[in-house]
Amino acid sequence: MEFRTPVIIDKSPFAIDPCERMLFVGSCFADNIGSRFVDDKFRATVNPFGVMYNPASILHTVERYLAAETAEVARTAVFTLGTNRVYILNETGEIVDNCQKRPQRLFTERSLSVDECAAYLREAIARLRNRRPDMRVILTVSPIRYAKYGFHGSAISKATLLLAADEVARQTDACVYFPAYEIVCDELRDYRFYAPDMLHPSQQAVDYIWERFADTFFSSKTKAFMSEWLPIKAALNHRPFNPESAEHRAFIEKTQQRVATLKAHYPELEI
Repeated sequence: MEFRTPVIIDKSPFAIDPCERMLFVGSCFADNIGSRFVDDKFRATVNPFGVMYNPASILHTVERYLAAETAEVARTAVFTLGTNRVYILNETGEIVDNCQKRPQRLFTERSLSVDECAAYLREAIARLRNRRPDMRVILTVSPIRYAKYGFHGSAISKATLLLAADEVARQTDACVYFPAYEIVCDELRDYRFYAPDMLHPSQQAVDYIWERFADTFFSSKTKAFMSEWLPIKAALNHRPFNPESAEHRAFIEKTQQRVATLKAHYPELEI
């Protein structure tokens, strides 16, 4: 008897290789997933200008990233959409990415439509592909609910993002939707998979989403790399009881040899 409803994820039309250069932009959920890629030695840039929740701010980050990045840009971008709500500075009429704790009266809050969200996402992708035509894009919607909107308002916001992401993914080459929102809401749907605030996914839930993401996108080379890297990662993170012992010195030497061997196989690896 099956006691859960697993989310079926279609095979990705592209794969992520070891040490790939990646860009993660979006909500704090992008931070959670992106940090895993950093830890596992992908050349990942994660929210370089801070957490961004809405599609307009994601576009702003892409613009700033491209202006600042003089070397090779990412090959794969991951956009994690949090909300369709934006804040407009009354003085200029522009959408701001951060209100910087300025008085609420200086801003007008409004919701982006499905078409507006899709347009911002398309523009962000177009800007990236102008610099790198082979750019691949993964869209996902954060499973974090926004209680301050009220739960109906939060659901409407997520629905808008889901519709926009689906439209862009269906109409854009090498652009796919990854169902992080659905995994938490439909597969893990139990409060034991939430943090104490009952709104954010727990670390266990984030770990599970990471596993599903890896199963979906990692190439066979990446899976082979991970099987070699993870034991080395554990060794590098080991905290010895007696760091001055001969046993620990031998352990360190052996670990360094394993690192050297791995770097010889993967020249782009940075340790």
